[in-house]
Amino acid sequence: MTEQAQERRRFQRFPFDAGTELSQGDQDWTVKLVDLSLKGVLIERPKPWDGDESKPFTIHIHLSTSDDVVMEVKLAHDDHEQLGFECKHIGLDSIAHLKRFVELNSGDPDEMSRELSALVQD
Repeated sequence: MTEQAQERRRFQRFPFDAGTELSQGDQDWTVKLVDLSLKGVLIERPKPWDGDESKPFTIHIHLSTSDDVVMEVKLAHDDHEQLGFECKHIGLDSIAHLKRFVELNSGDPDEMSRELSALVQD
């Protein structure tokens, strides 16, 4: 990633291996999660892939046996091996689980405040 792209990225990404499903309409794909942030997710592109990039998707990420993050997402980029999705909507329970996940993985207590401020400004 170029230095300029890194400067534009305001949300830390965390590699994480969790059971993850992507859905759109009546289609469902079990996918491999590459990384997760407050703003979206990166997954390995499922095979076969026939998602409609003009329509919204829902992603379910199982952080633990009792904690799931559910986001309504929009396809942001498709590089033929990975798909990047931007979060468009997330419920209160899911944001609480995701916030806790970021807090536990960032190692910087002030990082959560910076990321939440950036998220609100978008």
